[in-house]
Amino acid sequence: MVNCNPETVSTDYDTSDKLYFEPLTVEEVLSIYNKEKPMGVICQFGGQTPLNIANELAKAGVKILGTTPVTIDLAEDRDRFGKMMVMLGIPMPESGMASTLDEALPIANRIGYPLMVRPSYVLGGRGMEVVHDEDMLREYVRAAVDVTPERPILIDKFLDNAIQAEADAISDGVDAYVPAVMEHIEQAGVHSGDSASVIPPISIPTRHLDTIIEYTKRIAIELGVIGLMNMQYAIHKDTVYVLEANPGASRTVPLVSKVCNIPMADIATQIILGKKLCDFDITPKNIRHFGVKEAVFPFNMFPEVDPLLGPEMRSTGEVMGIDYTFEAALGKAILAAGLALPPKSGILFSIADRDKGEALPIIRKLAAAGCKLYATEGTAAMIEAAGMPVKMTSKKLKEGHPNIIDLINDGTISGVVNTITGGHIPVQDGFHIRRAAAEKRIPCFTSLDTIRAATETISQGVGSYTVQPLPDYRNKRPA
Repeated sequence: MVNCNPETVSTDYDTSDKLYFEPLTVEEVLSIYNKEKPMGVICQFGGQTPLNIANELAKAGVKILGTTPVTIDLAEDRDRFGKMMVMLGIPMPESGMASTLDEALPIANRIGYPLMVRPSYVLGGRGMEVVHDEDMLREYVRAAVDVTPERPILIDKFLDNAIQAEADAISDGVDAYVPAVMEHIEQAGVHSGDSASVIPPISIPTRHLDTIIEYTKRIAIELGVIGLMNMQYAIHKDTVYVLEANPGASRTVPLVSKVCNIPMADIATQIILGKKLCDFDITPKNIRHFGVKEAVFPFNMFPEVDPLLGPEMRSTGEVMGIDYTFEAALGKAILAAGLALPPKSGILFSIADRDKGEALPIIRKLAAAGCKLYATEGTAAMIEAAGMPVKMTSKKLKEGHPNIIDLINDGTISGVVNTITGGHIPVQDGFHIRRAAAEKRIPCFTSLDTIRAATETISQGVGSYTVQPLPDYRNKRPA
C-alpha cells in the first residue's frame, strides 16, 4: 500500500503486508514498483489522485489491475462520455467543454444559465462553481489555472432544486451489482462529499430508484469497469439525469458496506484479480434499518476560511448513524458531527430573500420546540409577519456593540442559519457571522436542507435511539 497520509486507517498493521508513506506521484510509485516488482497496481481505491496518474504509470510499463486507464479517461472526458450516454439513451444535463473564454461563451449561451463549471481531472470538486451570469463566467475563466485543450473547463447545465442521489456498483466487466442507492439530504449544488446522505432513500419514488440501478449497471458494463464504480445522479422535474461516473471506489463505499452488510472492497479486489460477480452470494437484501452519513468540517482550524457549502468539497471526515428509523439515524449522525441543536436554544436566522418562503416552516417548527428566535432585519420582519416572536439583531458589525457577533460570543446564540444569494460574496457581515459560529464551535447551517434535517431531530431525547452492536441491526427486527 502506498499512502501519503499517515493519519488514515491504512496505518493499521494488518491492512497490508508492506506500507509506504510516499507521495502519490508517478516518480514515487515507479520507484516502489521497480523495487517490489508486483504483478500489478490497483489504482481505484485511492480516490482521484491515483486515477490521475494511472495513464502515465501504464505508459511507463506498469500493469494497471482492474479498470483500465482507457476507461478512466473515457469517464473523465465529458464529450466522449456524453456521446456514450446519447448512445445508451440515458439523459444528461446539457454540457460542453472549453479551453478559452471565446469557446466558453457560446456554450454558455446555448445551454443557458445557471451553469456548473469546473476543471477536469480535479480532486474533491476543487474549482467547481455555480455560475449565474456571463460576468461570473468571464471571471471564472480569467481566474482558472492549468486550463489546456488536454484539461479543459467542463460546463454543465445546473439543475436547480434537484434531488441528488448516488450509487456504488461492483462490476466484472460483463455484469454489475448495485447494493443500494443513496439519497442526498442537501439539494444539488452541494458537493456529494459535504452532503448528508441516507440509505435506503426516504423520498425518491421506486420507479426512479429502479431507473438509477438500471442506468448504473448499463454504464458500468458499457465502460467495462472491473472493480468499483460510483455514479452521481440528479432527479429534476421527474427525470433522472446522470451527472458523472467515477471509475473507482468512492467515500461512500464504507457506508454502503456497513449498512448493506456487503464487503465491497474485498469483493472488488477479488474481481480485479480474476473472479467473476457470479462467484459471490450477494443477492439483494431487505434493509430494515437506516444509515445516515453526515460530513465533518475543519472550519474552526482555518481562521480565514468561509464555512459556506457549495460545489467544492470542504469536509475532511464523516460520521454515520444507524437506527431503525430515519429520524433516529439522522439524530445520531448530526450529534456525532457536532451539528445537534440543544432544545430551547437561541438560533440566529439570516435568510436570503429567495429562501424565505422555504425557511418559514422550518422556523415554525423550531419556535414550537421552544427555541428563541433571533434574526437580521429583513428576516426578522418576515418572522414577525408570520406571527412568531423574534428579537431583531439591529446593530450591524460596524455600528458598534452589542452586535450579532457579541450574541454568538456570549453564548446567547447556539445555532446560526445563514443562506446567501448565488454569486461571489465579498467579505461582509455574513462572513464574520459564519466565522464566529465556526470559532465558537456552534452549528452553522448554510443550506436549508441541513437545518431542516437538524430540526427533525431537535425534539428527540436519548431514549429514542437504540444502542446495540452493528450486526444486530442487520439480523434482528426492531422491537
